[in-house]
Amino acid sequence: MTKKMKIERPKIPVGLQSIDFYDIYEDEDRYLSNGQIEAARIDNEEIEQVILSKVVFKNVTFINTALRKIDMTDVHFENCDLSNASFSEGLIHRVTFKECKLTGFDFSKANLGNVTFENCVVNMSDFVEARLKQVRFEASSLQSANYSDSSFHKVEFDQCNIDDIDFTQTIHKGIDISTCSFDRINVALGNLAGFEISPEQAIGFATMLGLKIKQ
Repeated sequence: MTKKMKIERPKIPVGLQSIDFYDIYEDEDRYLSNGQIEAARIDNEEIEQVILSKVVFKNVTFINTALRKIDMTDVHFENCDLSNASFSEGLIHRVTFKECKLTGFDFSKANLGNVTFENCVVNMSDFVEARLKQVRFEASSLQSANYSDSSFHKVEFDQCNIDDIDFTQTIHKGIDISTCSFDRINVALGNLAGFEISPEQAIGFATMLGLKIKQ
């Protein structure tokens, strides 16, 4: 793995006061900022064009919650469950997900910039037609995640499980998956040249191409 690229971390002030997510309904612009939300349940909600700035979520569940076209800047999620939730068409900037569950999460058509996923479960997630710039997936599980038709610029996969991931119709130039584990991935054969892989993975790719390796 090459030297890690620099990613801007969320700019969150210390000493945030506790706030209630549902205060967002009291603001006509659906705006929430400068606060921490802990051990809350925000499940099965559907709100469009929410704006979050300088907010920390810890031990919060967002199961089946759709926050489409969300605008998030300087936000941190830790030990949160966002299974089957959606930030589709969202603007997600300087955001971290740490030890979160995002199984079945929908990031389709979202714009992600300076975003980190650390020790997360992101299996069966949807990044179709998303744009990712300066995004790192670290020590996370991305089994059966779908990146079809997505745009990558400075995206890192470090020590991740990417088995059955879908990279079809995606430009992979400079994408290093050499530290990742997988039995198979879905990728257009014409785009294989863009990946950076390990010697062991090269054997697996040869098998995918129908080649036989002689010892």
